[in-house]
Amino acid sequence: MTKNDPYEALRYKEFNFFLLLRFAMVFAWAMQFVIIEWEVYRLTKDPLSLGIIGLMEIIPAIGMALFAGHIVDQSEKKRLLFKCILGFSIVSLGLFLITVPSINKNLELHSILYIIYALVFAGGLVRAFISPTIFSLLSLIVPKKAYANASTWSSSVWQMGAMLGPGLAGFSISLIGVHWSMCVVFAFSVFSLLFLTKIESKPILNPKIGEPIMQSLKEGVKFVFQNKTILGAISLDMIAVLFGGAMALLPIFAQDILKVGSEGFGVLRAAPAVGSFITMVLSAYIPLNKKAGIKLLSAIFLFGVCIIVFGLSKWFWVSVIAMFFSGIFDGVSVVIRNTILQLHTPDNMRGRVASVNSIFVGSSNELGAFESGLTAKIMGTVPAVVFGGTMTLITVTFTGFISPSFRNLDLAKDVEALKNSH
Repeated sequence: MTKNDPYEALRYKEFNFFLLLRFAMVFAWAMQFVIIEWEVYRLTKDPLSLGIIGLMEIIPAIGMALFAGHIVDQSEKKRLLFKCILGFSIVSLGLFLITVPSINKNLELHSILYIIYALVFAGGLVRAFISPTIFSLLSLIVPKKAYANASTWSSSVWQMGAMLGPGLAGFSISLIGVHWSMCVVFAFSVFSLLFLTKIESKPILNPKIGEPIMQSLKEGVKFVFQNKTILGAISLDMIAVLFGGAMALLPIFAQDILKVGSEGFGVLRAAPAVGSFITMVLSAYIPLNKKAGIKLLSAIFLFGVCIIVFGLSKWFWVSVIAMFFSGIFDGVSVVIRNTILQLHTPDNMRGRVASVNSIFVGSSNELGAFESGLTAKIMGTVPAVVFGGTMTLITVTFTGFISPSFRNLDLAKDVEALKNSH
């Protein structure tokens, strides 16, 4: 058996710049979303307004996802990623300007909200392209034998950005206000552009350049639905994220239930990312490939338990601990799912497969935010969170019962075969 090298992917120079780029983008995106959540709820005091934020991002993200996957597979990845980051920078600049006090005070509340929602919608368009582009670029930077290790490090950096972005957002709102916090977001988007210049342009590994778009989209969707391993992993994660969307309601918990202010909001928002980051770093040293199916099912089940505990908690530090452990179990899920995608996706279909994944999993974050906001409006905040966690438990139990092949999934042999083939 090949000895595990936890630093295998880090030995490739461009991959390190890729990690810096990804961190800067995730940090900026996570920080921006938290700032928007805080500001919109401060202005409206309406949980449904938080759900609308998610809805405004999910509509373009889902609507453009398959088309974006086709474009990614037909395009040079570095150039396309540059356009994506530039688009995000423009959105961030717009949010920075709309929060300028002299501009803000001269606009009516509904005008401010409409502008924010419009910019979030534009960000959703960018997101439809950026996720499959980054997924595809990763496979061109490191050789196939390092895919599993590179996927783990990439996921770890993603979680580091998701951890530090919300944490800094909570404190920066308190220290420098919403307006200058958005300036920090814009600065990090510029940093990501600088890191991108350190990566060389890559060849387009698609033998069907110029393929009709409908045929291309059909092939991508068909591949995912015929690959039971990929379909099972992303479907299960989608349900967990959809019904476990307590994150969208954190401004309500911080301001009205736990009463801990913007600093406590930042801690709550960062807690799951801290847990997930710890899991991902450890997984580079202790791979999760063996008995991956049962580990994935168990992790999502325990994630649901943590969501229920968080919903019922009246004490700040119990809530923080519940969020922390939800991140630990979510980290296991993310590492296993990303490894499955990297190992089971052909090079010429990475953009389309990543786009289908973004529809199932990535966009379910926003759909989950809308579901949480809507159910909180109907049944109350705490019952909505408990309901979501309970639905997660039911879904995982049902999936494990009806799908023994997924329950017995083992990725260790796939990883070993790939290493031995080089």
